Amino acid sequence: MQQKRSTLILVFILCLPFLAYVLFTVGGLYGRTSLRQFGSYVCCPQVISALHISFYTTVISTLLAIVLGTPLAYLLAHCRFRGREIIDTLVDLPLVLPPSAAGLALLLAFGRQGIGSYTETRWGFRLPFTTAAVVMAQLFVASPFFIKHARTGFEAVSENLKLASMTMGASAWRTFFRITVPLSKRSLIAGATMTWARALGEFGATLMFAGTLQGRTETMPIAIYTASSTNLPASIVLAATLVAISFIVLITAKIVLGRTVTVS
Repeated sequence: MQQKRSTLILVFILCLPFLAYVLFTVGGLYGRTSLRQFGSYVCCPQVISALHISFYTTVISTLLAIVLGTPLAYLLAHCRFRGREIIDTLVDLPLVLPPSAAGLALLLAFGRQGIGSYTETRWGFRLPFTTAAVVMAQLFVASPFFIKHARTGFEAVSENLKLASMTMGASAWRTFFRITVPLSKRSLIAGATMTWARALGEFGATLMFAGTLQGRTETMPIAIYTASSTNLPASIVLAATLVAISFIVLITAKIVLGRTVTVS
């Protein structure tokens, strides 16, 4: 018992440098602003607009990641076929692709040099530098987080339970929604939370594909970038707000998931 306690203390000491590094970096934002400054800048039109755009675009991109990513996660979790590793690698690719490269790829694929020329000519609809482009950029970089978590959750569900459900007459769809999804809910919630948080912090791909149009494509990360050269206090308030929102969402999700595990 004493040896285990000594080991834990040693490991904790070894963890301190990284924890201090993160805390010192994030704490620097709050050390450079006061409550008075925070109150005055958080209500300015640029900040409110960026908050509004970030909120509804990240909600849409997260919902799209769930709808589009769930079948793919199930496929990778339960099916073995030729080319499976290629699909799995394509899912992981946005995680390692530089955001600026992702934004450029989106611009070339859906801009005037890609299918954007067709949509603009046919329907008069342009994707780049619109709010839809913000959602597309967020979806591209953030969806792998949901797919990876959902796949892990689906793989953890016992095949015997699903076979028993189908043996009792339940269809594959009913088994999925009554057995697989409830037993995978912890992973699904974690994946959706990480996807939303990643979408909230997305910058590079959004900048390249959607631009910096205030009131249309200027999300919080982009507003931080544009305000840093003209209004540093507002940029700091935006950054501090973004950090606080992300922390609150993540810690709340961890608490809820912990309670879910305890109850179940």
